[in-house]
Amino acid sequence: MARTVGIGHQDFEQVITKKIFYVDKTMFIREWWENEDAVTLITRPRRFGKTLNMSMLEKFFSIEYAGRGDLFEGLEIWQEKCPDGDYKYRRLQGTWPVISLSFANVKESDYQNTKLRFGQILTNLYHKNTFLLEGNFLSDAEKAEYNSVRMDMPEVIATMALHRMSEYLYRYYGKKVIILLDEYDTPMQEAYIHGFWEEMVGFIRNLFNTTFKTNPYFERAIMTGITRISKESIFSDLNNLEVVSTTSDKYTDAFGFTEREVFAALDEYGMEDSREEVKNWYDGFIFGGKKDIYNPWSILNFLDKKKCASYWANTSSNGLVGKLIREGSASVKLIMEDLLEGKSFRTEIDEQIIFNQLPHNESAIWSLLLASGYLKAVDYILKDGREEYELALTNREVCQMFKTMIEEWFARYTPAYNDFIKALLLGDKKAMNSYMNRVALATFSCFDTGNKPSEYTEPERFYHGFVLGLMVDLAGQYAITSNRESGFGRYDVMLEPCGGYAKDAIKNNRSKDAIIIEFKVYDPEDEKTLQDTVAAALEQIEEKQYAASLEAKGIPAERIRKYGFAFEGKKVLIG
Repeated sequence: MARTVGIGHQDFEQVITKKIFYVDKTMFIREWWENEDAVTLITRPRRFGKTLNMSMLEKFFSIEYAGRGDLFEGLEIWQEKCPDGDYKYRRLQGTWPVISLSFANVKESDYQNTKLRFGQILTNLYHKNTFLLEGNFLSDAEKAEYNSVRMDMPEVIATMALHRMSEYLYRYYGKKVIILLDEYDTPMQEAYIHGFWEEMVGFIRNLFNTTFKTNPYFERAIMTGITRISKESIFSDLNNLEVVSTTSDKYTDAFGFTEREVFAALDEYGMEDSREEVKNWYDGFIFGGKKDIYNPWSILNFLDKKKCASYWANTSSNGLVGKLIREGSASVKLIMEDLLEGKSFRTEIDEQIIFNQLPHNESAIWSLLLASGYLKAVDYILKDGREEYELALTNREVCQMFKTMIEEWFARYTPAYNDFIKALLLGDKKAMNSYMNRVALATFSCFDTGNKPSEYTEPERFYHGFVLGLMVDLAGQYAITSNRESGFGRYDVMLEPCGGYAKDAIKNNRSKDAIIIEFKVYDPEDEKTLQDTVAAALEQIEEKQYAASLEAKGIPAERIRKYGFAFEGKKVLIG
């Protein structure tokens, strides 16, 4: 009988005792333990089983779970033997003091409330271990210090709290402490988004220094997160840190489901016939040299609901990702066009994310998207001593997420966008002008990264974002390209009808017109009016023979419509 599929369970004990569907990842325990690394940072995309694995480690090692080998019976780690036949790992279970924390819920919009949230987490840890206050184990001074850990404590006490707790537990049990910290980077991302990055960096750096660098009372530690935040930001004092990112070869199958595991799950639930569909939607993650990794959240939801949909991509707002693409330069948007068409591109990657470089460093943007799971590294080369990766969208689910995100850019800011699309397809120039000016007025600023949007940079950011909107909105009707070579120059946008150009279709008016759009910003030195700018744009279409590639495919010249879009600030004229 197939096991119950439980959605959202992150507690290992609950998963095992309730016999909920579980893919055995317990050999991660052995691999991590035998690597002997002091502090391990593992980065994986969200919903990849990081929290469940950390819960598994806690239940395996923690003294609080001594004698709970029943949680691991039948799993691989419980069957693991040493060469001499000894069940070494059975003897390790429940034998270490463990500090287990999560920063997953530290999502405040200002620094003061973030500090209070940290205070709450640390206070809960201290309340959990109040047995340390019993008797004379701690001196009166130490008890006073213990009781000073509260939500509104000074930073100097908060940043020493994990160090002190490690010392107390070490003295009590006579063994050093294992520290487990889940979602370490959540408060850092929130700090970047809400504008208190520098304060957060200072606090986290001090906390990590006292916890992992100057702490002689911990045995080893694991941190998990989505991104590898730059060493200069918060890890500058840690020379004992082993970083395992998505391009590393350690723990490649410990997070996420392998294809073998996915297909076994489909067999268990009688859905063998869905293998290809599931692979098309959810395969594509690559960790180190391990390919064909699937997102567990999507697979669990498919097993439960028995249909393919965008499960993983819709589990968060994707606000930072959307902001970086929407406000990105023209080249960022051009690369997104290629990615949405199934193409790949090459770029340098720095896996140490420097958040304050994101607005002006394209490499940092692609690095973040790779770490977050939206891109996959399909190839890698060492060029002139520098690492260069070939990147592509991870799978169909991610592609659908980006399309939905782009649709929302315009839907959120103006309903006139859909009316403009209808007018464009009908060739109604008057209506196009009316609606396009409303679209531009409402959306120009959202494509500009500056606090004071510039009319000189806005048009370029806007119309490349606008092209992405066309690609998504008209998918299936037109093949849309932009800023590509054609004839003797470069056109801005070309809409080529899908479905071919058979002569009978053209004759019977069953084929849509092809469309060429040239964008041009008003230049008062060369043009007196916006009408002059439109004329210059149309003249460029003819001079550069932008229609050449369409005519070469058999499209008659009279079936190719040409438009000049002239921009002056947020004002648009179409001719």
